[in-house]
Order: sequence, then C-alpha cells, then structure tokens
Amino acid sequence: MRHWMSSLTLNQKLAALAFVLGVVAVFAKPTGGGAVTIDPTDLARIVETEVDHVDPLDLADWIMAGRADYRLVDLRDEKAFGEYHIPGAQRLLITDLPDAGLPRNEKIVLYSDGGIHSAQAWFLLKAKGYTGVYMLLGGLDAWRDEVLFPTLAKNPTPYQQQRNEKLTAIARHFGGQPRSGAADTEAAPQIAAMPKLELPSGVAAPAGAAKKKKKEGC
Repeated sequence: MRHWMSSLTLNQKLAALAFVLGVVAVFAKPTGGGAVTIDPTDLARIVETEVDHVDPLDLADWIMAGRADYRLVDLRDEKAFGEYHIPGAQRLLITDLPDAGLPRNEKIVLYSDGGIHSAQAWFLLKAKGYTGVYMLLGGLDAWRDEVLFPTLAKNPTPYQQQRNEKLTAIARHFGGQPRSGAADTEAAPQIAAMPKLELPSGVAAPAGAAKKKKKEGC
C-alpha cells in the first residue's frame, strides 16, 4: 500500500515504532562510546510529521537538477538492485550499515521496496547518532507509481494540465511512461522490466553513488 504510514493514527504509528525499535535492537551492535538513547517524544513527533521523509517527486527533482549534496542508499539485495535502482543510488544492506563508514555530516536518503526496511535502517542510523537521515516516502513502490508511471488527471483544469505536463516530462526523463486518466486500470509495468538507467550527461551523481563497471569486449 502506498504511503502506508500516512494512513495510520498516531497510536498505530507508535505501535509500529515500537516494533521497528525491537527489530533494530536485534541488528544493532554495541557502540564503543557507550549506550545511545533515542527520545520517544522526538521519535513520535518525527513519525507524525514525516519530517524524516523525502517525497519521490522531490527526489526526482534533485536528480534532474544534478544535486550532489546527499547520499542515496538502496537497501535491497544485489539481484533486485541489478534489475532496477534509482539513478545515483548505492547498495547497502541493513546489516552493512554499522560498518559502512557513512559520513555523519551527509544527508542520507534510504529506500527499499516499500517502507519497512528503510524504517529499520533509519532507526539503526538514528541510534548510532546520525542526524541527517531520511526515508524515501513510500519507497520504490511510490517511485514507480509517482515518478516512472504516474497517473495523469483526466479532463484536466489548466492547473492540472500543467501538472500533467510536468509529470510526463519527469517520467520520460527516467525512462517511464505516464498513465492517462484516473480510471485507467492498466497495471504499471514491473520495475524489473525497466532498463538500467544512467544519469544524463553532465549531471552530477549524489555523494557515494555506485560507479558502473565498464563492459569488456565489443
């Protein structure tokens, strides 16, 4: 479900928060500097206001503008990453994060297929003292639905027409194709079928972006 956290009440979010913290406790390793505490009130505020999220369309704008002041981290396995990943992302499993040596002064944007793994990784890095950690809202599922294959407004107003044109330009920039009309029930193509995308010429990759290996032979 897209943006599943947005549909939850505060109590439900706090319950999910408690669950994720339990998972993080399993993954986290003791730090040499002693125990790290997380203030529950601050966490509740962050979860409720979603200030720890980056919207998919905002991320698309960052990439298209050539911004390089953030690190985009894909938390999926090697096979999924190889089939498709957001341009400029580097791959790190959750279990790799504690020893990855991520700079603490960077803005770090995490994503997975949905939101669970990125939430786990977010709490893990927060527990390690990272302050500039964010999650892609809705994960790769939302990136597919809002960036690669957005649904355009049917019989649009002038404002909606401008938005349709913007969404179309963004989708085509990343190799996607918009869907027309809210009643369009045709499923979006699977991300696995998408070509591996390269950043446009002259556009800087985010900090720490994975480098492509050169092909051998012809």
